[in-house]
Amino acid sequence: MMLAATMATGNTEGVAPRSSGFVARIDLSGPIGPAAAEYVDDSLHRATRDGAAAIVLQLDTPGGLSDSMRQIIASILAAQRPVIGYVAPGGARAASAGTYILYACPVAAMAPATHVGAATPVSLGGNSPLPSPNPPAPSGSAAVTPSSDAEANKVLNDAIASLRSLAQLNGRNADWAAKAVQGAATLTADEAVQMHVADLIAPDIPTLLARLEGRHVHVAGQDVVLHLTGLPLRDYAPNWRTHLLGLVTHPTIAYLLLLAGMYGLVLEAFHPGVFLPGVAGAICLLVGLYALQLLPVNYAGLALMLLGIGLVLAEAVMPSVGAIGIGGVIAFVIGSIMLFDTGVPGYSVNLGVIAGIALGAVAVLGVLLRLVARSRRARAFNGDMQMLLATGELTQPIDAHGDGWARIGGEQWRVHCESSLPVGTRVRVVGRDGLLLRVTRA
Repeated sequence: MMLAATMATGNTEGVAPRSSGFVARIDLSGPIGPAAAEYVDDSLHRATRDGAAAIVLQLDTPGGLSDSMRQIIASILAAQRPVIGYVAPGGARAASAGTYILYACPVAAMAPATHVGAATPVSLGGNSPLPSPNPPAPSGSAAVTPSSDAEANKVLNDAIASLRSLAQLNGRNADWAAKAVQGAATLTADEAVQMHVADLIAPDIPTLLARLEGRHVHVAGQDVVLHLTGLPLRDYAPNWRTHLLGLVTHPTIAYLLLLAGMYGLVLEAFHPGVFLPGVAGAICLLVGLYALQLLPVNYAGLALMLLGIGLVLAEAVMPSVGAIGIGGVIAFVIGSIMLFDTGVPGYSVNLGVIAGIALGAVAVLGVLLRLVARSRRARAFNGDMQMLLATGELTQPIDAHGDGWARIGGEQWRVHCESSLPVGTRVRVVGRDGLLLRVTRA
């Protein structure tokens, strides 16, 4: 009997008992950013605390920020439950940063009509992909300076090593991983399974769980056997903090917050004591600056924006022929386009918003120039010349060759008239002797 017990124990060693509980699903769609990284990390921890047997990370992303991608990968590698990367629904993609995340998952699955790849890192200085290591020298050139692309090659080689290490960790195609980074290679779902980039194809999550029945995966240093068939699926939606962080770190929203903050403080400076523009502007500016420190910002673009706003304000304070204001609008538009010009999918300011704000600035500038031109054409009045054209109303009757009082220009004046006039008569100023105005019937 003891021998039988020992044999039974030996047969079950390293095999987890049939799972109970539920399967968690985390829906990671859209660009990868700080909000997405926090959402994945928080959901993985909550699902583990709640007793999930496994976690399905459903992917549909064009890519995103490198730092956020690395945070998600670190969370997946530290997870205490099997994480199943699943590119779905049909038509979805795990491109760029999504490829790294899929490779980091112990199980990689794809729905039909999906694709994976194009994991070439993008330089933060522009939209062009980074060059491949050791590029061939152009024909006719004497030499290629290795230092010119040294930094780009470091980034590229680091990306290749990162993806290859994830491929080796989970037993996937490491050679294709290098091609995905260096040559932006892509694969359909069928090709990915054939190339050992993905483990299987499943049209939906219940089918996926059924096809994973009895599969061995390596999780947290242990070999685990998946028994997930028939388990209920529980969705883990982003919480309010994640929604707020996603809203604030959206490039267009961060851009608008910066503008609202700047103009609010400017209005408060021109109209001190109003308080509302200053308080609202300070809040918007601080929130916008918080978003900037989470996003890949081109500070040359930010400097151009500040220069543009300064020039437009200078045009308003010291009107010229419009050259300063037009230069300010041009600098502002160029800076706005450059602000998040990183080539990272989903991380650029909407051009329609920039165009709308620029047109508004041009309209305000046009109105300002028109008012300046009108004021320069207007006849200048001061002293007696202005008073001679003034009209008013008698506030008491006047006898012939007598004096009285009249309201002229909102002020009470002592007036003299050669003829008698009743109270309320409209009069016009025809002369002035010190503080005494000579008037006649208007």
